[in-house]
Amino acid sequence: MAVANSLAAVKNGAGRVEGTINGIRERAENAALEEIAVALNIRQDYYQVEISIVLNETINTSEMVSRFSGIPVPKNKAVVGGNTFSHESGIHQDGVLKNPLTYEIITPELVGVKIPLGKLSGRHAFVEKLRELALDFTEEDIKPLFAKFKALADKK
Repeated sequence: MAVANSLAAVKNGAGRVEGTINGIRERAENAALEEIAVALNIRQDYYQVEISIVLNETINTSEMVSRFSGIPVPKNKAVVGGNTFSHESGIHQDGVLKNPLTYEIITPELVGVKIPLGKLSGRHAFVEKLRELALDFTEEDIKPLFAKFKALADKK
């Protein structure tokens, strides 16, 4: 409830909120600053505030705090959890590649995340990853490469 309370405070005129990266706390809940920052960024129309936080460093910051504190980030943690943008299913990945708002209001790029490839990934996601890596293959090359990728992904 700390994030919700912080957002309500901003909506009602608070000029500052306090919290911690990853919501790390000793006992009582602290607001997760990354969740607040993303909410304020994507809903500027509602909150009527501007933030100057570099959001594409969110994942790096979260991982650094986790390493230094020794407290792992739960996979299901909002914004920074490992499963936040997991669309392993080929149809989901294809939908996200065509229009990210199909499945999520926050784009992975906003917070510095890349869509992972896995055993359920489709050809479209595989080809997009090749393009992202600046690897140029012909259609002829892609078919056997994709087959090898799927075989390897099935073993993982």
